[in-house]
Amino acid sequence: MLDAIIIGGGHNGLTCAFYLARAGMNVTVCEARHVVGGAAVTEEFAPSFRNSTASYTVSLLQPKVIADMGLVARGYRVIERPVSNYLPLESDFIMMGGGLEASQAQSARFSKTDAERLPEYFDMLEDAAEVLRGLALKVPPDPKGGLRSLVDVAMQGRGLCKLSTERQRQVLQIFTRSAREVLDDWFESDPVKAAFGFDACVGHYASPDEPGSAYVLLHHVFGEVNGNKGAWGHVIGGMGAITQMMAEACSEQDVEIRTNARITRVIVDDEVAVGVELADGEVLRAKRVISNLGPKPLFDRLVPREAIPDDFARAMDGYRGGSGSLRMNVALSDLPKFRHAPESDAHLRSGIIMAPSLDYMDQAYHSARANGFSAQPIVEMLIPSMVDDSLAPKGQHVASLFCQHVDPDLPEDREDEAVNAVFDVIEHHAPGFRELVLHRQVHTPRALEAKFGLWRGDIFHGRMSLDQLWAARPVLGAGSHKMPIKGLWLCGSGAHPGGGVTGAPGHNCAHEILRHRRWWRI
Repeated sequence: MLDAIIIGGGHNGLTCAFYLARAGMNVTVCEARHVVGGAAVTEEFAPSFRNSTASYTVSLLQPKVIADMGLVARGYRVIERPVSNYLPLESDFIMMGGGLEASQAQSARFSKTDAERLPEYFDMLEDAAEVLRGLALKVPPDPKGGLRSLVDVAMQGRGLCKLSTERQRQVLQIFTRSAREVLDDWFESDPVKAAFGFDACVGHYASPDEPGSAYVLLHHVFGEVNGNKGAWGHVIGGMGAITQMMAEACSEQDVEIRTNARITRVIVDDEVAVGVELADGEVLRAKRVISNLGPKPLFDRLVPREAIPDDFARAMDGYRGGSGSLRMNVALSDLPKFRHAPESDAHLRSGIIMAPSLDYMDQAYHSARANGFSAQPIVEMLIPSMVDDSLAPKGQHVASLFCQHVDPDLPEDREDEAVNAVFDVIEHHAPGFRELVLHRQVHTPRALEAKFGLWRGDIFHGRMSLDQLWAARPVLGAGSHKMPIKGLWLCGSGAHPGGGVTGAPGHNCAHEILRHRRWWRI
């Protein structure tokens, strides 16, 4: 009998497998697709054109996971963006990042007051992000865990307690208020607010006016690249390079990785998860079943309903998700030329954000709610071939398009309309873009679910809202990775600390399993 079976070979599943196997466990990973990596894969989507076809940029991957799995020695290399984001406007542009002075200079073009406030805003964000960093690799306390949980609450709350009262108030506002409310308190210029507000819409099917949307803004700044906190970058070889290196690390620890191994059922005997059944009828038995699959598809499709405690089943019925994201990869014959751009090509090496104001973002959401997709969507473009010549033929390029908002229930016969709306927005800012497109690959929310198993296309495995965070992720009472069925665990982004390519849920789940094993041995 195996010590552990892991459902899904995404980056968290591989991370969890590595730590368990390094501790001496016999681990098998079952991946439904022909390649491991989950949504962090690099694929050839057109002849001679390769790209990170789902997850597409890196920042949140935990330094401890990078070090423990020896990724740098295996070739892990990240090229940092020279500036964070470039936003083309109707008659101008704004670029943020590249250092405080550069960001202040850009902000001052629109508001001297905003430029003056920028250092304090960055300090506030960094203080809040540091609290998240302190929690990322810690297992949330179990509300019914007794004395240990009380100690965990005290220990994990130290980071917040160290902040001044004013800073605590500001952090509380980020967790509870809308992105607009938070940004309105700090800035007066629409372009400056848009430059920061975009992060609140990433993978979040909501308006920047929705309470709690400010947290999504914060979630995207607690990472780092090459030791630079809050930075983002491109990993050479694409996101699939990360997961292939992780798979190599797992293999060195004798993890068995099986591809084309789709699991159709978790076997529960006498209220204990004891194994899985594969699509071909094969049954694998194990002491533990660990899911890298999101919590919603796990309990809706794989675990028999009668095996789930009633209160937990009702809680999962109310679990919320659906990113509303349209993900495209395009092969380009040349670089796009934006109507309003700096003289250097720094903007083409950054995140190109086509969403000039919070009002625009709000209208994009409400348009999608009314019509199934945004008539004027929020579009982020990255051109990774600017820094990685392994992705496209010489002189040609690949672009990642990450677009909000598309209703996860949009009928298939209307998907082309949503794609054309995206191209209309890009064409408005970069005339002639359509003529550069040699090939396109489209992942609607429906396609993201069919290909990568992302429930309703949710890139985070579930909404990142206050009621589904920390000890309440996925739901209160199951936040410590241990599900309410003995022997069943959760190691994916549906567990704390949530979505993004972090490796943290996989790391934490493995360490909690090992802690339980040590306790039982004692």
